[in-house]
Amino acid sequence: MKYSTSPAPSLNNYPRSTSPLPAPANYQATTASAAVKRYKYLRRLFKFNQMDFEFAAWQMVYLFVAPQKVFRNFNYRKHTKSQFARDDPAFLVLLCIWLFLSSICFALGMGLSWTQVVLFVLFVVFVDFIGAGILVSTIFWYISNKYLRRDPDGPDVEWGYAFDVHINAFFPPLSLLHCFQIVLFNGLLIHDGFLSCLVSNSFWLASIIYYLYITFLGYSNIPMLQNVRAFLLPLPVLVLLYFGTLLAGWNLSHMLMTFYHYRVL
Repeated sequence: MKYSTSPAPSLNNYPRSTSPLPAPANYQATTASAAVKRYKYLRRLFKFNQMDFEFAAWQMVYLFVAPQKVFRNFNYRKHTKSQFARDDPAFLVLLCIWLFLSSICFALGMGLSWTQVVLFVLFVVFVDFIGAGILVSTIFWYISNKYLRRDPDGPDVEWGYAFDVHINAFFPPLSLLHCFQIVLFNGLLIHDGFLSCLVSNSFWLASIIYYLYITFLGYSNIPMLQNVRAFLLPLPVLVLLYFGTLLAGWNLSHMLMTFYHYRVL
């Protein structure tokens, strides 16, 4: 199926526009406090009939093929609702469902017992996703506000937007490592040898590049920030580490499986 345009979001959720984006100076000032926005967002987590799942699914597709278009809608929201962060938790709900299902498949692919499957899913959802996501989002939020703002006295980056950038960047690596990689696990990646190491580590390199690139796009979308290319600085180091792991024969998927098995014992 070819996606040429985004689906029409639900009424009052994500207004669309075909005109050029207004200048940053025309952004509406944020009127609601962070606590109020957080309360409204969490309250909508339990109102599925108010969520735009079609638009969230469109965003997931475009995070693979054209992530710039996803962040363009964040600009639309800033113009209309005076905030960059999502006010609709549909994307987060779909991501949690996708993570839950992929984790079950991943655990079964590793040959875990049902008790271990439950522990594995709980670790992945609450530690690897929610816990690590809050930590990484907070670090990037602090760095962007402390060191990347053009005007230290001007508007700051919303924490909710930092979390949105993280979960956007998290989705492609999740799909690569928990879905596409597991298809090849028993047939190829479980074995020793250079080919297994090459395919496994290439998955990891592609996943980390995806994460850093989408993170870069997310913060470059904020007009009050500068020098956001700093998020891409680790790329040369990652490529060198990638070739180093191949030369050393370190299969990153094997190391991850060993860690996962150890964690659920």
